[in-house]
Amino acid sequence: MPVRTKAVAITALLTLGLTACGAEIAPSGDAPAASAHYPVTVENCGAKLTFPQKPARTVTNDVGITELMLALGLADRMAGYVMPDDKGRVDQVAWKDGYQQTAWLSKKEITKEIVLGAKADLVFAGWHYGFDEGRGFTPQALGDLGIASYVLSESCRSGKGTERGVMSPLDALYTDLANLGEIFDVRDRADKLVAGFKAQVAAAPQPERRPSVFLYDSGQDKPYTAGKFAAADEIIAKAGGANVMGDLADTWVTVGWESVVQRDPEVILINNYGETGADAKRAFLKSFPPLAGVSAVRNDRIFVLDYVDLVESPRNPAAIAALADYLRTVPAR
Repeated sequence: MPVRTKAVAITALLTLGLTACGAEIAPSGDAPAASAHYPVTVENCGAKLTFPQKPARTVTNDVGITELMLALGLADRMAGYVMPDDKGRVDQVAWKDGYQQTAWLSKKEITKEIVLGAKADLVFAGWHYGFDEGRGFTPQALGDLGIASYVLSESCRSGKGTERGVMSPLDALYTDLANLGEIFDVRDRADKLVAGFKAQVAAAPQPERRPSVFLYDSGQDKPYTAGKFAAADEIIAKAGGANVMGDLADTWVTVGWESVVQRDPEVILINNYGETGADAKRAFLKSFPPLAGVSAVRNDRIFVLDYVDLVESPRNPAAIAALADYLRTVPAR
């Protein structure tokens, strides 16, 4: 998935002490008083994070991450969010009012200057969802500024090292909701949300067989798609489909059109985002000569989900249900 990642230097609100078991956040002068719930420690991407008090000024990066906070009713604990665009009808979600209760800080990539200007005490982002070694925007760099970080658990899978394969995408969703519940002392709210999501996924109607699905993100010379570690792979599987690129040990990856033709998917799932929208992507797929004989194109079986549906977010369960309904309409070959 393409990276979705403004400028006043100020004294950091918190002092961050790095310990052997992870990050421990010291109290801020204008932070709320500690309660019996704190300190609280959670495990995040293999590291222990300790919070002595409830974060008060969280900055989030990207739509799915932002909506994890909003779905938990935590807009009042946010200093704002960063995202290039809303990527998916934010006026239609149950937590839409949360967007009006916090600030859209930037439509560009998240930076140290943005979070310092927002007086952030916590940054919630992910690898390839804001955190970037090349730009020097990392949890360690923010820690040096006295700002704590929480890493999106889906993104623990990214890269070529030991972080790959930490947990499945839906488990990452449930884990992050539970951890946020602990960090912000809203665990009852988080548990109810997780239970509801699990029930929604379990109730998704399954097709009689598993139609083959190709996820088309972008690209004309070569397509960008989802391997077996991307959230989209599990979304397709829970909906009753089979990701034709599910044998690729990667998250979001570029492949060749010849491999798509060879695997002959019955359904193409378009990831709707960016300047090239779903209609333009559909038109390209249907007019691209090498795909003319592919079953999905030949039978016009092209389904659309938004970007936020296909990355870790509280929209995943509804996306699974919608795709499952569609896959049930695919006839046997």
